[in-house]
Amino acid sequence: MFAADTRRALSLSAFLGCAGAAHFVAPKFYDAMIPEPLPGSPRTWTYGSGVAEIAVAGAVLVPRTRRTGGLVAALMFAAWLPGNIKMALDARGSDSAAFRAGTILRLPLQLPLIGWALKVRRSSR
Repeated sequence: MFAADTRRALSLSAFLGCAGAAHFVAPKFYDAMIPEPLPGSPRTWTYGSGVAEIAVAGAVLVPRTRRTGGLVAALMFAAWLPGNIKMALDARGSDSAAFRAGTILRLPLQLPLIGWALKVRRSSR
């Protein structure tokens, strides 16, 4: 049906689109990840990052902008790392062992996400 490169790009676009939409469906979850030194309200950053993820999903979806979208996705995954670290540190006080473990386990997932986005970039023309 679709070539492997196209499937990879379409799945990255779907992943980013769903992740971006989640910022609007459950913003409180994402508000907790916003590092305190950032100016403005956490909700503004939550919505802004959701819009960014949806926009990058669109860029990855369109073959003409896919190469740039893959690069921006990789940079975005790297940029989100401080928020994920903050959430893991904040989770140390949580009563939920599953939540604490989940916040720690998601940290090394940033590397494969960055690799996925860079693969999409490399395979695009």
